[in-house]
Amino acid sequence: MSNHRVAHRYAKSIMELSLEKGILEEVHTDFVKLSSMAKGNRDLTLLLNNPIISSEKKLKVLNALYATGAQKMTLTFFEIVSRKGRENILVDVAKEFENQYNLHKSIQVAELTTTFAIDDKLRKQFLEVVKEISGLETVQLVEKINPDLIGGYILKVNDRQLDESLSSKLRILKAEFSENHYESKI
Repeated sequence: MSNHRVAHRYAKSIMELSLEKGILEEVHTDFVKLSSMAKGNRDLTLLLNNPIISSEKKLKVLNALYATGAQKMTLTFFEIVSRKGRENILVDVAKEFENQYNLHKSIQVAELTTTFAIDDKLRKQFLEVVKEISGLETVQLVEKINPDLIGGYILKVNDRQLDESLSSKLRILKAEFSENHYESKI
């Protein structure tokens, strides 16, 4: 079974249990913390994926990272996953938990890439576009800056992408000019 499917099932289980216990926000905070730690520290991901390091040591590291302020259910979940030797999927579980949390709360996450930091007026316009595309009222806009775009923007909403960047338009134009439609092909 693929890691994604396993992560989906684990995330669904912890999501349902935290909803049942009424501690969804606290567990969500713990998983957001795990995702940000894994994103900011490659060594944590390597440690969790390393088959040579024992499950007990990995669990000790997780317990040390969550020594203060972690939900007891999250620590118990880490212990269960550790007993099964599946620490390598914890980062994927955290990402999948975030997806399921957003789905449960009707939050649409969109990624906006521009060449500069946008102001509030532009942000509001992009939020309206995302609301129109997704049909959801709550939108979380992830802003990225990429000067290689030259100008314009790229907006990703789920599996849709609006690419209005100058670099992509120049690429298309270059491809069109590379094909000589007027030359006879004998």
